[in-house]
This record gives sequence, C-alpha cells and structure tokens, in this order.
Amino acid sequence: MGLDDKISNKAEDLKGKAKEGAGTATGNEDLRQEGKGDQASSAVKDGVEKVKDGISDIKDKLTGK
Repeated sequence: MGLDDKISNKAEDLKGKAKEGAGTATGNEDLRQEGKGDQASSAVKDGVEKVKDGISDIKDKLTGK
C-alpha cells in the first residue's frame, strides 16, 4: 500500500468518524449514516490494499526478489 493511499484512507476514516459524531450529537440520522458509510468505504479500501500487498509479497518470494 502506498503512503498516499494510507493517508487518503485514514483521512476518509477520520472524516467518517467526525460525521458520525456530529450526526449523533445533533440527532441528524442521515449525517450519522453518511459517516458510517465513509468509515466502511475506508475499511474496504484498506482491505483491498492489504490483499494487493500480500500478492506482491508472494510474487516476490516466488521470483526470488
């Protein structure tokens, strides 16, 4: 996972947590759900990047790199 991807995913997660908190504090269910969605999206992207990294590591081991 590239550093830019890690930073972007973390920023999206933090933005989602802020939205969820603001939605909870103000009673705005739409904002709360939007925040939860941002967090879920970030988690999926992190998972995809980890799979890519794992595949790259396996490829490197098989090719002797």
